[in-house]
Amino acid sequence: MRNRSENQVDLYFIRHGATPGNEEHRYIGRTDEGLSETGKKLLQQKASEMIMTPDLVLSSPMLRCRQSAQILFPDHTPVEITEWKEMDFGAFEGKNYKELNGNPDYQAWIDSGGTKAFPGGESREDFIKRCRDGMELAIKCIRQLPWKSELKVAAVVHGGTIMAILSSLWGGDYFSYQVKNGEGYHCRMKMLGDEVTNLH
Repeated sequence: MRNRSENQVDLYFIRHGATPGNEEHRYIGRTDEGLSETGKKLLQQKASEMIMTPDLVLSSPMLRCRQSAQILFPDHTPVEITEWKEMDFGAFEGKNYKELNGNPDYQAWIDSGGTKAFPGGESREDFIKRCRDGMELAIKCIRQLPWKSELKVAAVVHGGTIMAILSSLWGGDYFSYQVKNGEGYHCRMKMLGDEVTNLH
């Protein structure tokens, strides 16, 4: 008989659909805006093409993620993970590159490689820690599922959340995990007792 705790988990991180702010290339973090009409249509198209049926759907509690999860997985009620909210961009919130061009604080952030804390907002280090805490909660949720040798879990979150989790758990540069709206990554983990082994 196989050990109940031995599970292979296919974890799909999906960035929410486009919002009006995304379409204008604005820093949208704590602003709780919903999807644009274009964003909804593109997600509906993806939903019609999707063949994956998840055992569990996880989501950021922000409106754009909840709406995206509803479109992609209408038969599921997502488990919301507060720690997976998007980064707080502080004084840069709601602005785009053109509006920030020439701002000395913005230039200092760029010169730091994006590691310097946003004025009045979060640092990358704090954001990654928060998202990692959310990942621990996600694993607890996965452990509560009925046993199957292979589990499929969808996480509808933010682009920043994906970059934070994948760069810290799977390695690589933070910005190398950037994805477009509605796209994401398929990760595979093996859960052995209290241990989680990253496969790829």
